[in-house]
Amino acid sequence: MKREIDARGLACPGPVIAAKKAIEEAGDCVIVVDNEAARDNVCRMARSQGCTAKVGEDAGTFSIHITAGGGPGKTEAVVPSTGPTVVVFPSDKMGQGDDELGTVLIKGFFHALGEVSPKPDTLIFFNAGVKLTVQGSEVLEDLHSLEEQGANILVCGTCLDFYGLKEKIQAGTVSNMYDIVETMLSAGKVIRI
Repeated sequence: MKREIDARGLACPGPVIAAKKAIEEAGDCVIVVDNEAARDNVCRMARSQGCTAKVGEDAGTFSIHITAGGGPGKTEAVVPSTGPTVVVFPSDKMGQGDDELGTVLIKGFFHALGEVSPKPDTLIFFNAGVKLTVQGSEVLEDLHSLEEQGANILVCGTCLDFYGLKEKIQAGTVSNMYDIVETMLSAGKVIRI
């Protein structure tokens, strides 16, 4: 019998992460979701992993039957890079517009970042982004996990001072603008969130 994962009620990207783990652990599986976006995202991820995905629907609940192999095959993006990947966070939210949505998106981003490969080499937090690294931040667990996996986390000391947060830092290393500039200039790729 295929392993069944109930991913109903999980916020994005939870259903995709649960499905990816199930595929890696068991191969064939059934993922149950409760909305069309989760259905589509899980199917797309399964196909990207070289699996087939067949969907059944019953009263607004979708059962996605994933079979390992038989799909188009996993395609790896080829990204030319001559140095490390650096991701910079100038805000404690993702994108511009609604702050509440931006907070939800940044939490989802960090959760997904811990699950994908390759991982970034360095994360840099400055301006309001430093708020993500201090006591009370909802992404601390994800940041600690990234540190454990080898990511270097640099946090702007001037910014921590400005917001009165230097004593509350919980993740990363208090850094300075010289280190931040040097890290960004030596990167093969810099991604701004």
